[in-house]
Amino acid sequence: MKAVVYQKSLPIDQPQVLKDLDLPKPEASGNDLLVKVEAVSVNPVDTKIRTRIDPEGKSNVLGWDAARVVESVGDKVELFQPGDKVWYAGAIDRPGTNSEYHLVDERIVAKMPDSLDFTQAAALPLTTITAWEILFDRLGLTQDSSGELLIIGAAGGVGSIMTQLANVTVIGTASREETVAWVNELGADHVINHRNPIDQELADIGHPEVNYIASLTNTDDHLPAMAECIAPQGKVAVIDDPVNGLDIMPFKRKSVSFHWEFMFTRSLFQTDDILEQHHLLTKVAEMVDAGQIRTTLPDSSGTISAENLIKAHALIESGQARGKIVLTGF
Repeated sequence: MKAVVYQKSLPIDQPQVLKDLDLPKPEASGNDLLVKVEAVSVNPVDTKIRTRIDPEGKSNVLGWDAARVVESVGDKVELFQPGDKVWYAGAIDRPGTNSEYHLVDERIVAKMPDSLDFTQAAALPLTTITAWEILFDRLGLTQDSSGELLIIGAAGGVGSIMTQLANVTVIGTASREETVAWVNELGADHVINHRNPIDQELADIGHPEVNYIASLTNTDDHLPAMAECIAPQGKVAVIDDPVNGLDIMPFKRKSVSFHWEFMFTRSLFQTDDILEQHHLLTKVAEMVDAGQIRTTLPDSSGTISAENLIKAHALIESGQARGKIVLTGF
């Protein structure tokens, strides 16, 4: 089967950083589905794994977001059958989705929305799971919640979904004209510029305090301002990897709770509630079909190939991506 691999941890501008290769086609067993690739999206985790984990000559396949068709099922599969159109975000400790065929545990898979094509659907799973788990599992939002949610990095993939899912006042951050327009289009109540001190930006729009913060990028740069603007007994959730660590002592006097979010935790540790990702994606598919959530795909980026994936990785590493990058077909 066709696949795109990396065999050495290299900067994105180096030759052979990603390669087109033929690999053996896997077979489904147990709880696994064998799915035939239709579309994949590219996420920051792809670039982080490529740059931080050296496969030492082995052919590692990156990519975790996918929308595709079930080809065959393992002997313990109960939720799906061949021909089902599915979407999912995969598991970080297994081969990725940048291949013609892929094995995935059925418990982290759901049937994709009927109203989306494969390209549109592939933009959503990983960021949707992350956004959902931050809002409802980490920050504890419910239908009765009120207050303000500050999303730092609202124009990215996770922020684009979170802005749509949150049922409180959403204050998103963006710095460029096109990203400000994007966050507004997704329904944010306010958009502020994260290139300026965030606490001052919030004060300028009449919201000097927020009850919740979802910090999706550059957390270490914004930590002092976050400590100033978070309300007493507020909640903060973080997904990025601060290079200088996190000194959360300034939050102590306000009794603020801090939460890490890593959407691969359930599959990585085979938690008792691993099936929640199936339920989560099923619910979101219903919301998409009901018109409550829109895809975060600005445009398609071509076919699945080393050449196009190199371009996608470079765009993500530049910090200029808006919404999601999706590749369709080989």
